[in-house]
Amino acid sequence: MALSYTLREGLAGFRRAKLATAASVAALAIALVLIGIVALLAWQWQAVSETLRQRASEAEVFLDEAADAEVAANLGDRLRAAPGVDSVRFVSHEEAAEIFREAFGEGAEIFDDAQFLPASYRVRLGADWAAPDSLARFAEEVTSWAPVEDVAYDRASVEAIERNRRVFSGIGAAVALLVVLAALLLVGNTVRLSIYARRMLIRTMKLVGATNGFIRRPFLIEGAAQGLAAGLVAGAVLWTLYGLLLRWLGAADVAAGGPEAGGVATAVGWPGGTPLLAVGAVVALGVLLGFLASTVAVRRFIRQVRLA
Repeated sequence: MALSYTLREGLAGFRRAKLATAASVAALAIALVLIGIVALLAWQWQAVSETLRQRASEAEVFLDEAADAEVAANLGDRLRAAPGVDSVRFVSHEEAAEIFREAFGEGAEIFDDAQFLPASYRVRLGADWAAPDSLARFAEEVTSWAPVEDVAYDRASVEAIERNRRVFSGIGAAVALLVVLAALLLVGNTVRLSIYARRMLIRTMKLVGATNGFIRRPFLIEGAAQGLAAGLVAGAVLWTLYGLLLRWLGAADVAAGGPEAGGVATAVGWPGGTPLLAVGAVVALGVLLGFLASTVAVRRFIRQVRLA
């Protein structure tokens, strides 16, 4: 009986205060869409920045000119066995000369013989080692090996990527927090208005002996139901908007030639590979925000209803 009354009264708010409920659901849905967009864009940035980190974490290990084929092969095996190394590729004198000619174009003709370029190994470190300090330690250690002439890497790019990651992560977290707080205030205000409109009913229930917990439960159900409705609306909007964004990014990747042309794939898809995970998270977050906002509002305002 108590459960039936709680559910019936909790859902009755949709019928009694249609305008206020619609405004609350719409406001919370907008907040959830903003939260979802921020989270999904953060997911995109995380994936793209991870790719950029790995590309920037490539070090080139130059061999001494006196190193023969056997020494070079042993160095390659040693590099592959080193901690944090993801891939190792040998670049011969001839390949280095060809890369030099492609990079400098007609300006390379002033060099009659580009064989002055040493052979090298291009070493790409894993994601866990794609950081300035890790690269510095790797370069310092490998430089001390006998057949190695020098180790070069783009420290400035790695530091810039790390710095930008921290900045964007901080901005995203701050925006998400502000949106969540705004959503809580919106739902809380709606619930407080609902409680105020039914203050005489609450007073009567207190007079006949109803506990605060009994009075509170329908309002909690109402807040959670509003959050559920807002989450479903926000999930549908987010599915559509993010799907359009992925198609646009996919077209941009194709136009740019993608990773095969030296670009970075920006369309990394949905978290978990399916939109259902993101939509489910938005719906769950809506229910949680609605419930939390109702809890705070009800606890404060029911106590203010006086019996006399």
